[in-house]
Amino acid sequence: MFAVCADPKTIEGLTWAFCYLTSGKHLDFYGSFLTVILLLVITAPCALALGFGGATAARSQVLALRIIGKTYIAMVRGIPDIIFFLFFVIALDQGIEYLKSLAVCPAGSLWPWQGLEFRVCQEAKVPLGASSAFWHNAYGFALAVVTFAIVFGAFTANVMFGAMQAVPKAQLETAEAYGMSHAQVFRRILVPQMWVFALPGLSNLWMILIKATPLLFLLGVEDIVYYARELGGSKTQSYAYPHGDWRLIYFIGLLIFYLTMTKISEKVLGRLSANLSKGQATAAGEAMRRAGA
Repeated sequence: MFAVCADPKTIEGLTWAFCYLTSGKHLDFYGSFLTVILLLVITAPCALALGFGGATAARSQVLALRIIGKTYIAMVRGIPDIIFFLFFVIALDQGIEYLKSLAVCPAGSLWPWQGLEFRVCQEAKVPLGASSAFWHNAYGFALAVVTFAIVFGAFTANVMFGAMQAVPKAQLETAEAYGMSHAQVFRRILVPQMWVFALPGLSNLWMILIKATPLLFLLGVEDIVYYARELGGSKTQSYAYPHGDWRLIYFIGLLIFYLTMTKISEKVLGRLSANLSKGQATAAGEAMRRAGA
């Protein structure tokens, strides 16, 4: 990247370390941290939206919606995450390419599922074979977001469903007695109060989501764990920067990164919990009331 780094075998000391840490592979490694953060930033609200929809459907008065909501919660929560990640991404990818093949492949094309193989015409590939590496990475990342959102959306739905059930029914019945419609009770009474009950469970799910990001490698996304293992492994003289087994150093760096993320999350979630507990008829709200008395 820099002129002084043109021939790594002729440099040493701090210059060698500087060139090593600014090599192309390391720049990709630093970028993978942004990939993880971007995944969390996008997945969290998507999972929250899916969870809210699933919880609302699970307690709906319409039988069909209630069955859909409870089936979504039970089915996804009952499948081990690693199996879901391996199966669902392949099924989703093949489903997208199959639907595209119906529109772009010549009439009379063979059925794409041939035994254990899946084949479509080149025009139906997503992304196209001639597409740049950026689009291949972006497509893999999009599949990761969808998969993470569906998995954690089911757990979020279960937490929110329990939180909705925890809101005192007497308050809902009182609101209806005052003439509020079912939708108004849901929007003005139930939803504002259920957050204080849901936050502890949602906080735990956020921590689990942070710890689950290394599963990105299962989806073909080159994440921080992939680069730490790749860069830290022993490199012989055939490489530009030969070194011994430095994986421990790289994984200690990942340890610090994840601990920092969880510590920041704890502080933010603690403040959010305190704000939501103000004036609420909960143990935390009562403790705040007594402290202010």
